[in-house]
Amino acid sequence: MSIVTLLPFIVLIGAMFLMTRSAKKKQQAAAQMRDEMQPGTGVRTIGGMYATVKEIGDETVLLEVAPGVHAVYAKNAIGAVLEDSEYNRIVHGDDPESDTDAVVPDDASSLTETAEATEKDAETAESEDAAPKADLTKKADAAEAATEGQKDGKADGETDAK
Repeated sequence: MSIVTLLPFIVLIGAMFLMTRSAKKKQQAAAQMRDEMQPGTGVRTIGGMYATVKEIGDETVLLEVAPGVHAVYAKNAIGAVLEDSEYNRIVHGDDPESDTDAVVPDDASSLTETAEATEKDAETAESEDAAPKADLTKKADAAEAATEGQKDGKADGETDAK
């Protein structure tokens, strides 16, 4: 046997070795990430659900998926452990980088009308009452269509097709 005939087998074995080595490194990194989990950290499951870690067992993790709602997951189901800033940005919509200081009222008082606005609306309504209002009904359009139909001698839907 010459080295030329063994070369494809050597390349194949080398490629398999490199692939298993990179897969093993990914598994070790994932295991290390799961071991770094602490109660109170935010996580993303492999299904894409975001939750907060409450308790960590040997093979399971207790997650709080909503306030007062707890679920038990396998440790292998944790896809990523998130930093607090990233978790708050995704889950709560916090954006520390935004410089806009939008004021959002915590009640509906800004949505109600003030007395001044109501008086202005009443004045504009009185001035509109003096002018005649336009008739937006389709009575005139229906009458025109009927007269056009009588001119041609055709009823609705009829055509000249033979």
